[in-house]
Amino acid sequence: MHRLNPPFRCEHVGSLLRPATLLEARRRHAAGDIDAAQLRAAEDEAIAAAIGKQQDVGLQCATDGEFRRAYFHLDFLRRLDGVSVTGGIAANPSAKRADDGFTPPQLSVTGPLRHSGDIQVEDFRFLAAHSDVLPKVSIPSPTMVHFRGGRKAIDIDAYPDLDVFFEDLAQCYRDEISALHAAGCRYIQLDDTNLAYLCDPKMRAAAKDRGEDPDALPHQYAELINAALAGRPDDLTVGIHLCRGNYRSTWFAEGGYEPVANVLFNELAVDAYFLEYDDERSGDFAPLRFVPDSKTVVLGLMSSKQATLESRDTITQRIDEAAQYVPLDQLCLSPQCGFSSTVEGNALTEDDQWAKLEQVVSISRDVWR
Repeated sequence: MHRLNPPFRCEHVGSLLRPATLLEARRRHAAGDIDAAQLRAAEDEAIAAAIGKQQDVGLQCATDGEFRRAYFHLDFLRRLDGVSVTGGIAANPSAKRADDGFTPPQLSVTGPLRHSGDIQVEDFRFLAAHSDVLPKVSIPSPTMVHFRGGRKAIDIDAYPDLDVFFEDLAQCYRDEISALHAAGCRYIQLDDTNLAYLCDPKMRAAAKDRGEDPDALPHQYAELINAALAGRPDDLTVGIHLCRGNYRSTWFAEGGYEPVANVLFNELAVDAYFLEYDDERSGDFAPLRFVPDSKTVVLGLMSSKQATLESRDTITQRIDEAAQYVPLDQLCLSPQCGFSSTVEGNALTEDDQWAKLEQVVSISRDVWR
């Protein structure tokens, strides 16, 4: 059952805790003490070391840890012409959150959307040049430009017709994906919070209050993502990660996958699903009954939010439970999310992080031999 192509039996979502040296370099750059070239040199050094650690623990793919970003999505999306960051929005009042008053930033569309230059290509080239395993690029899902603000966050003069907005947004992604593939990228992961948020009753109610139909949005988002991936080469593997929020070990949404499962597994033209299943917030495995034979599910059973190392028996038992709904050969294992979706990182140490990834590799070897 060893997999030669991605997703691999042992995976990770992408972001890693920033080392202290990199955090200090970012602080000095923000203060004007070092320039952009010096910051990038510090990033290069940290990324090369992180790639080595990923290879050492036995992972078959490597990311750059998102070390060049402050946010998993903003640093990418603000590079598109027509996208602006306009401040925070209210989080789910039932969600656990850090004590610093953080709420997710909101994106606004203030002009026509255009991909005027490559975004991740140079970063990918550095990753590929320093990796002996398959380099994986994680980019935010295109739904991130729409869900949190809806129609009100999209300039009416730029886009009186939302169909044109979605067409332009998809074209931006096609341009970036084409550029990444031309540079040699063969493995891309889309990071999406919004399909997971549409599993949360409170988030669904908030979407309805904004004038959106929470039952229609999953179909609309599937069409958007499919349009963004239209024409992708046959040798490009694309996965999608569903996240319920990941800031300093907190979360913003809850609810099982049932409200979106059929759309998720049967309308989205992706190869793999990275699903959070670290605790009761994600519901049970029953929605996996919708997974077709051609798709792979990466079970996010190890918490990237908590330092406690999960037992092998517990994780193995959970994999067996999931295999009641989808064949074991279609399953893989990973942490439930990245370790640092924002630059602040989750409440665990780098040693904790690597121990968890080592455990993912070790358990996957035992389960799939």
